[in-house]
Amino acid sequence: SDMKGLIRGRITGTRTPFSSEFVQPRDFNMATARRGGRWCYCITVVLLSCALSLSRALSMNMPGQVSTKIVVTGAAGRTGSLIFSKLNADPRFDAVGLVRSETSAKKLISKTRCDLNEVVVCDVTNMEFGEEDDHPWPTILDGAAAMVICTSAVPQISKSSVIKAMLKAPLNVLRGEKAVNFRDFKFKFKPGQYPEMVDYVGQTKQIDFAKKVGIKHVVLVSSMGVLDPDNFLNSIGKDKNGEGHGDILVWKRRAEKYLCLSGLRYSIIHPGGLVDTEESKMKLVLDVDDNLMRREKKSITRGDVAELAIASLTAGDKGRSVSFDCVGEEVEEGEAVPSAEDTLREFLLSGRTADYTLGPSLPNLP
Repeated sequence: SDMKGLIRGRITGTRTPFSSEFVQPRDFNMATARRGGRWCYCITVVLLSCALSLSRALSMNMPGQVSTKIVVTGAAGRTGSLIFSKLNADPRFDAVGLVRSETSAKKLISKTRCDLNEVVVCDVTNMEFGEEDDHPWPTILDGAAAMVICTSAVPQISKSSVIKAMLKAPLNVLRGEKAVNFRDFKFKFKPGQYPEMVDYVGQTKQIDFAKKVGIKHVVLVSSMGVLDPDNFLNSIGKDKNGEGHGDILVWKRRAEKYLCLSGLRYSIIHPGGLVDTEESKMKLVLDVDDNLMRREKKSITRGDVAELAIASLTAGDKGRSVSFDCVGEEVEEGEAVPSAEDTLREFLLSGRTADYTLGPSLPNLP
């Protein structure tokens, strides 16, 4: 459907970081509709709208059942949109998506068919609240019980590095090597969307905002490998001299530490290599402190990560915080695969969680 004109508003500065002015599709001109027999068209649209509203109402909670409001940030991203859509389809939850731009909002609405009032446009790196700002955010965010943070800096591949890698491919084959080495590709981040700004500044601002609106539980989707400062992911965004806007895992780790010290209940998820598919039929394996990095297979589907994020909202002791790593593991044909919630519940019984005294030194940052 044509999404043009459905969302309006922009971030006008750090004092008003939210954009929540939504407009409905263009109003019908009834005089014009009368001409050419277009009344039938208008009536059809009204009936379809009523049917859609009724369908949504019937899929909502039964009488007496109260849904829990969850704010999902980075909701238009590949992992965030999966989490948002799953929450949106679950009658236990009332999901609100936070996205960075109007373009992202239109993308999310088109992809998930959610309502306009379920999406808020906000650049998380510009969240600032002065003492005089009593209520600068949209009221739709009030009353949320938890926040799922899925924001992350996203690198853009350098086209010149791709061309160079392709030119080297024939020689690599003659040498008996892989035709294309992924590490020959170079990546860079868009201005203002560096790991420091998005994965540290942006996430700490979201944590502060969660406290300001009364949210008690934050689920943070981070990354495995945060204990290794020499991890390849940390080189993305740097030049050959090691200079530039990189160290994405270091900034993620610092944001995690900030959350741990915030006083909020937290569930921090460290996925292995992300595969762009729905949840799999693989067994989920949970551990801590990058122990899973020793495995030959260190990947997990985004769908499985989404299931673990939702399980973090429902499983275990409501007052306990946890930080864990996760990957997928192949199972024998016919073998039963425990759900994400059962897997997480069993892990929580072990009492294990990440040790934040390990890894690279984390300076005292604001």
